[in-house]
Amino acid sequence: MSVPPRTARQVAFRVLEQWQARGQLAAPELDRLFSTLPDLSAADRGLASELSFGVIRRRETLEALLRPQLKRPPQSIESPLWTLLQLGAYQLLFFASSSQHAAVHETVELTRWLKQPRWTGFANAVLRALQRDLLEEFTSSAAADALLLQPRHYRRLARPHLPDPIVDPAGYIALAGSLPGWLVQRWSQRWDFDELLRLATWFNSPAPIWLRVNPLTGDPETIVAQLAERELTGHADPDRLLVRLEGTAHVPSLPGFSDGRFTVQDATAAAAAVLLDPRPGQLVLDLCAAPGTKSTHLAELMQDTGRVVAADSHAGRLERIGPAARRLGLSIIEPTLVDVSGSDLPGGPFDAILVDVPCSNTGVLGKRPEARWRLDADELARLANLQLRLLESAAERLVPGGRLVYSTCSIEPEENQGVVERFLAQHDQFHCPAQQHHVPGAPADGGYQALLLHGAASTSAGGLSTEEPSQ
Repeated sequence: MSVPPRTARQVAFRVLEQWQARGQLAAPELDRLFSTLPDLSAADRGLASELSFGVIRRRETLEALLRPQLKRPPQSIESPLWTLLQLGAYQLLFFASSSQHAAVHETVELTRWLKQPRWTGFANAVLRALQRDLLEEFTSSAAADALLLQPRHYRRLARPHLPDPIVDPAGYIALAGSLPGWLVQRWSQRWDFDELLRLATWFNSPAPIWLRVNPLTGDPETIVAQLAERELTGHADPDRLLVRLEGTAHVPSLPGFSDGRFTVQDATAAAAAVLLDPRPGQLVLDLCAAPGTKSTHLAELMQDTGRVVAADSHAGRLERIGPAARRLGLSIIEPTLVDVSGSDLPGGPFDAILVDVPCSNTGVLGKRPEARWRLDADELARLANLQLRLLESAAERLVPGGRLVYSTCSIEPEENQGVVERFLAQHDQFHCPAQQHHVPGAPADGGYQALLLHGAASTSAGGLSTEEPSQ
């Protein structure tokens, strides 16, 4: 029987082991373990989360700097021991220099917690060797001996462990930024080196928390004032009914959460329902709705009058819609289980439809760190075909003159305007008056939304409009 975790580092180890062995997503596993440790402090919960997500995000960087400290390939090292080395290396590389002693000591202590004394000396030796490779010097330029921390901020290494960014810029970003090499090569055709560095650091940093304010019960200024009473800082965006929270927080304990005054939703995701512009009293379909964040947004915009059919093929995630709606005081959402193909969607016809399709997640690789290691280049074409089928199934259920928004959290052209162009080429009764491309980190998640209207266009019918700027 495995030893139950009691500390932040032990929790992170268990999460990473489940991810390595079974592909278990980090967030649900963290929540499960936290539920068994009610006395774990907020600081330790934060540390466990940072270690878990950080090691997954930085997998390639960690291997690039650990490999030279080994006398055998990483693949020959037992999986739990390799996880321990990754945990220790992450703390050495990305925590404050003052915590280096603790990084080594606490990682070595994990070998004793696991009752693996034969790992103790090995882990200590590898991490001490890595520690000697880290200099107390920083530079503003990328180099083979410079570890990327932020754009124009690098930590110097004693040896050149990374590709030369002059000779192999994509190779440097793939290892220093811990991104799949094929994806960096793709992006290199669209963005220059500096922008790729910015994207890499954005995807390797904790994302800001955005609160979508429920207009039926609150307003952004009041939420900001309530946060200030708890010595938390929020920035109100009254026009979009959003608040951006500085730092991290245990959201359910924030003032106003239990009263249904807000929902956590990124500013980019919130833009989809706003673009659809559903009206009170309408019949609206939210396709691929679970866990219901966009469904509740639609209901709020409709002033909880009308019907929102929230359709999804994942029964477990669909069950989360009801509690979320009740917390927000919403009564018009109807969770509906459908087949994964979308072939058995409710008939409608609907006044407005939101189609938030499954995608590559390349706009949210920071929030969904496992996605970068699951995806491969061939997957994009398969996803685009699935997305087109879902879009067509939804469009068949739209009333004449109705509104439809196609949405992804991808930044890949094949999944975004490529799907919309294919759809418009086959459905001349639709036109696209607005597209929104959201660039990761400017200021929120990456993604794409297109508004499709049923009926004659006022300008060039059947075509794509000039694109609207991102947020």
